[in-house]
Amino acid sequence: MASDQVPRAGRAAVAFIFVTLMLDVLAMGVIIPVLPKLIEGFMGAEHADAVRIGGMLGLVWAVMQFLFTPLQGALSDRFGRRPVLLISMTGLGLDYILMALAPNLAWLFVARAISGATAASFGTANAYIADVTPVEKRPAAFGLMGAAFGIGFILGPALGGYAGSFDPRLPFWVAAGLSLVNALYGFFILPESLPPERRSKTLSFENAHFFGSMRLLMSNPRLMGLAVAQFFYMVGHNVYPAVFVWFTMYRYGWNEATNGLALAATGAASIIVQGGLVGPVVKALGARRSIIVGLSFGITAFLIYAIGPTDISVWIAIPIGALWGFYGPAAQTLMTQSVSATEQGRLQGALGSLMGIASIIAPPLYTTAFALAIEHKNALPAFPVLGAPFFMSAFLLVCALAFAWRATQRQTAPV
Repeated sequence: MASDQVPRAGRAAVAFIFVTLMLDVLAMGVIIPVLPKLIEGFMGAEHADAVRIGGMLGLVWAVMQFLFTPLQGALSDRFGRRPVLLISMTGLGLDYILMALAPNLAWLFVARAISGATAASFGTANAYIADVTPVEKRPAAFGLMGAAFGIGFILGPALGGYAGSFDPRLPFWVAAGLSLVNALYGFFILPESLPPERRSKTLSFENAHFFGSMRLLMSNPRLMGLAVAQFFYMVGHNVYPAVFVWFTMYRYGWNEATNGLALAATGAASIIVQGGLVGPVVKALGARRSIIVGLSFGITAFLIYAIGPTDISVWIAIPIGALWGFYGPAAQTLMTQSVSATEQGRLQGALGSLMGIASIIAPPLYTTAFALAIEHKNALPAFPVLGAPFFMSAFLLVCALAFAWRATQRQTAPV
């Protein structure tokens, strides 16, 4: 293949993955505004107890992700990205059908377990991008994937908030339909990105579990330092799915429609940053400075959420938080440069394992903190007690910044 043909092939493949991720995130986004109401409907309980149940649902999903993501990464290195992506999309659609039919909380827990075991789109998609994109274009390509997230979160929560105002189960049916259409789209359209000659020759189960995947992350100091920073970033970021809707409902009295609008605004800001700014900013600043600047904006946004006395602070924090998007593509680029072409799936599986641990820790951490804040909000009337989860996430981003700073000290040239 001529060298001038590679960029065209890469752009086409990136476009396929962009649509795949956009529909996946849209499907997930439609349920966010209504899930708390569904839990409360089953329990008939006060906010604090319902928040704890929401945290446990997130925990079940995360445990299954933790167990299955390294295996999915190893499978994609051995058999290709396409079959893993198709299984992931189909599993996501079936999960939403189970949630739409759920007659009780036990059913919801089963559905979340199945979703955690099958959902591998994001890690495998990142490996796909690394397969088809030259190193110098990876920041822009990973930024484009962030824009797909943004579009999904514009349309998904807004649609979920609107549909949920009629029936809290309707968004789950919408999500199921979108996910299964996405799987059908992938079956007919999505090409394979990893040719047979670049695949692992064997499937080693020694590497298809958490401890095996960690060996890869510890294979060199820079990768290990960035992986630790990524872990703190992931735990910090998970404050959004863990408590954002609970936080705005309880602190500001927001309903499903307002939460859907806020999440849509978050998506719009993300599109602007990830789709339009990441490429030129990372090129101008270099990967290291982009990581530092991005994390600094994230810390600032979380502190605004925590301290803000009125809901105006949420609307101020949203665009500032979007600038946190400089971090992810720059960090992903440096990490993909640290492993070989045959290890990209293992790398994303290992990062998925870290995400699994982060997702195990985050739901009980943040929901417990917020439940305690609700119960003891009058203990310190002069202090924004209800901002406790966001104070915690800001601190975790400070830790991420410290590790990333140290790991990239020798990485000063722009990528």
